[in-house]
Amino acid sequence: MQNKKELIQALKFLGFSVSAGVIQVLSFTLLNEILLVDYWVSYLTALILSVLWNFTLNRKFTFKSASNVPIAMLKVALFYAVFTPLSTLGGDYLESIGWNEYLVLAISMALNFVLEYVYQKFFVFTDVLNKKEDVKEEPKEEK
Repeated sequence: MQNKKELIQALKFLGFSVSAGVIQVLSFTLLNEILLVDYWVSYLTALILSVLWNFTLNRKFTFKSASNVPIAMLKVALFYAVFTPLSTLGGDYLESIGWNEYLVLAISMALNFVLEYVYQKFFVFTDVLNKKEDVKEEPKEEK
């Protein structure tokens, strides 16, 4: 039963991450190809949009957390305080030496997906993860 819950949770995270990925790729493409914005600006803007989307949906539907939204957001912000500069500067560097910007974006997105799932599951939402399902009701005594 627990394995089934874990699988469903992982599939939900995957689904919402795919939708966030679509937002990221579309916004990156719009900025990069149509508006001709530098790689790092396109990437950073697209990443922020996808993070907001992904956090909101995963908090509500995947990890079912309604408590301490500001604390959860702060924890996610801490993750992105490390991930964003590394992926932005690293991606900008790779693009500047001739790597295809969409290959760099795909690598960044794949790393983000794996790292964020582990981080959110075991750090951000660990205290409230499916709390309702873990609480067992005491049988009522008849009088």
